[in-house]
Amino acid sequence: MGKRIMITGGAGFLGSHLCERLLEEGNDVLCVDNFYTSTRRNITHLFDNPNFELLRHDVTFPLYVEVDQIYNMACPASPIHYQRDPVQTTKTIVHGAINMLGLAKRTGATILQASTSEVYGNPEIHPQPESYWGNVNPIGIRSCYDEGKRCAETLFFDYLRQHDMPIKVARIFNTYGPRMLPDDGRVVSNFIVQALGGEDITIYGDGSQTRSFCFVEDLVEGLISLMNSGKQVTGPVNLGNPGEFSISELAEKVVALVGSDSKVVYEPLPADDPMQRKPDISQAKALLGWQPTIPLDDGLPRTVEYFRAIINRTGSPSI
Repeated sequence: MGKRIMITGGAGFLGSHLCERLLEEGNDVLCVDNFYTSTRRNITHLFDNPNFELLRHDVTFPLYVEVDQIYNMACPASPIHYQRDPVQTTKTIVHGAINMLGLAKRTGATILQASTSEVYGNPEIHPQPESYWGNVNPIGIRSCYDEGKRCAETLFFDYLRQHDMPIKVARIFNTYGPRMLPDDGRVVSNFIVQALGGEDITIYGDGSQTRSFCFVEDLVEGLISLMNSGKQVTGPVNLGNPGEFSISELAEKVVALVGSDSKVVYEPLPADDPMQRKPDISQAKALLGWQPTIPLDDGLPRTVEYFRAIINRTGSPSI
C-alpha cells in the first residue's frame, strides 16, 4: 500500500521530478507550492493521476493535513531568485522548516529537509565531507540562502534531540536536467539558453572555478533512498555527483553539443561565489547504497534537447 506523501515546492524543478517518481511507486502525493519560482507546466501532466493532489500554499504559514512523509523542498534555489527578496527567502527557509516540523511532529511523519552544498560556503576543504562545518559569510548577499539553510538544519536536529522525531537532512549539490528554469541564473541553463540563441556565453570570473553536476534523476533516487533509510540514518548526507568540471569546461561542452558559434565573454565574479564544489559521497554510498549513474556527458544532451524543444515550440526559451 502506498504512503501519503507531501512535497513542498512540488511544482519546482526538483519537486516535480520527485512527485512523478513517487506517483510511479503507487503513493498518494500532495504537491504544495505557492508558484513563486515554479510553474504549473511542470506538473500538468500529473493532473489526471487520481493519486495526485495540488495545493497552492505558502509554507511560511502553517498547514494542517495528514501525511506519512514530508519532503520539504520549498525555497528559491538560484541566486537570482533568492536574492530578489532576501528577507522572504530567509522566512521561507526558516519559518517553512518550523511549520513543516510542527506538522511532522503532530502527524508522526518522517520529514526530509532539502538542504544544500551552500552550507559549506566557499570551502577550505576539498572535496566537502559532511563533517566540514563550512566557511560562510553571515552578512553577504548570499547569506539569506546559505545561513537560512544552516538554520533549518539546526532546527531539524533540535527537533530530533528534543522530540525524538524521525528526520532526514540531504545536502544537495548542483543538480541539472529538464524543467530547469531558463532564467534562473544557474550555469547549466544559462549556457544552454545562450548557446541555443547564438548569444555569447557569459562566464563570471576566469572560468577556473569548479562545480559538480548531478542529473536530476540520480538526485531524486538519492532523496528517496534517504527518506526510506532506517531511523538511525538522519544525515546530513551529501547527494551529488563527484565528477568535477571547471566552468570553462562546461561552456566548451555546451557549445560543442549545441553546435553554436557562441563566443565566451567574461564578467566579474559575484561576491562570495565559491571557487570549488565537489561532494564527498562516502556516506551516501555506505548508508544508502546510492551513487549517481548518469555522467555529465549523458545528462547534458538530454537537458539541451529539453530547451531546444521549448524554443522550437514557442520561439523563445521562456516556459
